[in-house]
Amino acid sequence: MSPEYVKPYVKAQKKDERDAEAIAEAATRPTMRFVRIKSQSQSDVQSLHRARSRLVSERTALINHLRSLLLERGIVVAQGRKKLEDELAVFADEQYPDLSPRICLLVEDLRVQWRALDRRIAAFDSEFVKMARDDAAARRLMTIPGIGAINAKAFVAAVGGAEAFARGRDLAAWLGLTPRQATTGGRRKFLGISKRGNRYLRSTLIHGARAVLHRLIHEPSRLGAWLRDLSPGHTKTLSSSPWQRSWPEQSGPCLGKNKTTDLRRHEK
Repeated sequence: MSPEYVKPYVKAQKKDERDAEAIAEAATRPTMRFVRIKSQSQSDVQSLHRARSRLVSERTALINHLRSLLLERGIVVAQGRKKLEDELAVFADEQYPDLSPRICLLVEDLRVQWRALDRRIAAFDSEFVKMARDDAAARRLMTIPGIGAINAKAFVAAVGGAEAFARGRDLAAWLGLTPRQATTGGRRKFLGISKRGNRYLRSTLIHGARAVLHRLIHEPSRLGAWLRDLSPGHTKTLSSSPWQRSWPEQSGPCLGKNKTTDLRRHEK
């Protein structure tokens, strides 16, 4: 059980006996929600994803360090990791008067660290691709536009077979992709997404949706028409938000049944 569901049943001061009593009381509630125990393979895959996420964070911090180092000396590089990499490649061939020899050595050392991180992240990516090919549920998830091997394996590791969710919208709410509600006096008020649940999985889904949105929104298909209706101005963020909520609704059946899902059947 989630601790936030047990806390209302704790009486007075915190003691081990009171905690045990609260857990026993909460477990008897007919509407209580329970957390399913993950298998060993699910825990292993999630550990790999956490290790990869740590490496990506280290690479991002290193790139920001390089940018700030160059910016202090009047060298401005356009946004994008590839553009910075191309600019740094020029440093190896040309001499910049604004950079001292010691700073040039420091930049080269940081580039070596960057390449090492790229290799380690690529090794994780290759491992996830191999895992996804051998996993039937992951292969079905990858039939959804914008979901690749990394998203699929993270989804399977976090959700399992999705038996705990009665419908796809419950899965979307568990991921924190549904709006928060502030209802009082019978008047409904919807706010931004709740951002509850697995932050890493939610971020991978959002990045995947944004990666394919620009292409799909111009397709002469039902999915393209549905995305255009969501955002008349073709605004990237506005269009991707409702679609992100629709992904878990389609992903749940993919995990629980031996069939693929086609998001292009969406209509207005």
